Order: sequence, then C-alpha cells, then structure tokens
Amino acid sequence: MKDELLIGLVSISDRASSGVYQDQGIPALTEWFSAAMASPWRMETRLIPDEQAEIEKTLIELCDGAGCHLVLTTGGTGPAVRDVTPEATLAVASKVMPGFGEEMRRISLHFVPTAILSRQVGAIRNHPRGASLILNLPGQPKSIRETLEGVKDAEGRAVVTGIFAAVPYCIDLIGGPYIETNGAVVKAFRPKSALRPKAG
Repeated sequence: MKDELLIGLVSISDRASSGVYQDQGIPALTEWFSAAMASPWRMETRLIPDEQAEIEKTLIELCDGAGCHLVLTTGGTGPAVRDVTPEATLAVASKVMPGFGEEMRRISLHFVPTAILSRQVGAIRNHPRGASLILNLPGQPKSIRETLEGVKDAEGRAVVTGIFAAVPYCIDLIGGPYIETNGAVVKAFRPKSALRPKAG
C-alpha cells in the first residue's frame, strides 16, 4: 500500500537474542504504535545480538531491502563495551540528525540522572528505494514510551514534547507516506504549509 508506513523494529540484546530472557523492546513498541498511529502501518521485526556487523547488516536490510520508512532500534546505546548500536547506525548513515539524540536525553533526564550516559543517535539512510529515518531508542519499555511521548503533567498535557511529534514531518521531507497520529498519545507537528485536510 503506497500510503502505508513500514516500520522496522530491531531489538538488540545478547541475552534476549540467545533466549536467556524474553525480549521486551519489540512488544513495547508494537503496543505503543497500536495506540499512537491513526494512519495505516505495518512492521518488520528483528531480534539480534550486540554485534556491530550484525546491526549494520540488519539496518541495511530493513532500509534498502524491505524499504522501511522508519527503523527503530532498542538497546545497546550505553557506555558498556558491548553497546555498539550508535556506531552501527552512524556507519550506515547518509545524514546525522543530532536533534533526536539530544531530545531523547533531555526527556530521559527528567526521570533518571543516568540518562546522560545514553548515546542514542538519529540518522537518515539514503538508498535506491528512497530514504529511511533510523532512531536509536532506550531498551526499557517505560523509557521507550517516555522518549516517544515526552513528559506529561498530571492532566496528561505535554510538558516536554516526545520525539515522535517530529517524525511524521521528517518522513514527509524524505519522501515517505503522510502519517497521522492519535493526538491523545502524541500529537504530530507540521508547519501549516505541510498540513493536509483530514480524510473523510
């Protein structure tokens, strides 16, 4: 479907990929997108170990091969020796989008001081099928939701906007489908000139 958003979800964990414990990243993201999306979408999922070559290969496969418009990774973004997700992302990137990483850390610092240790990055990969936005998310379901939705007050109003608010317009700019969101979860932001009339 031409207007369907294709999302690649990559959970990166040595222990989850080897069956030591159950992966939490992909289920958390699937649940979040089910609530947040108001336009058609589907996903491709991968569960892989913390190996830079494997991460790079998977990102290229999802972008160039599957044609994902958006690829989200979870895990592998800390300072530990085995944390190589940002390096793999930058190795396959055409353009770096530093605002995404900056905002993810700013959001997470509202909750935990160790967010300063996070090295998440955002990048765009150009390929023969178009372009893909790649974002590194945290590994924990609670942190994933906070990063995407932002910081909300007791009444549910956004105090700090989550990063997903900027994703639909970014996807517009790189030639992907027009994405609409459920404003109760996260409200997409576009300049007035980029808004389309609501269908129906």
